[in-house]
Amino acid sequence: MTIPELTPGQRAAALDKAAAARDRRARAKVELKRGTLTVSALLEAAQSDEALAKMRVLDLLRSLPRVGAVGARALAQEVGIAASRRVRGLGPRQRAELVRRFG
Repeated sequence: MTIPELTPGQRAAALDKAAAARDRRARAKVELKRGTLTVSALLEAAQSDEALAKMRVLDLLRSLPRVGAVGARALAQEVGIAASRRVRGLGPRQRAELVRRFG
């Protein structure tokens, strides 16, 4: 499969869209760290927000208060979440377990 050639306008639009998605995910991580956004609210918002749906679950877990990189990996392994899993790819049991643990 070859990469399609983009016009300069299309390339600029794609770059703007990617920057907006990164900004949205960064704001969500800050809100999680501050406690103004809950895991359940993020999971619900991710159903309609493409940027949040593409967030890696380990990034979400690391953004929680008192959860570091090691704790996030251990928790993901305990719940059965692969390191490469994104929020969109979580199953119902995995979602329920995260909500149970972090509200």
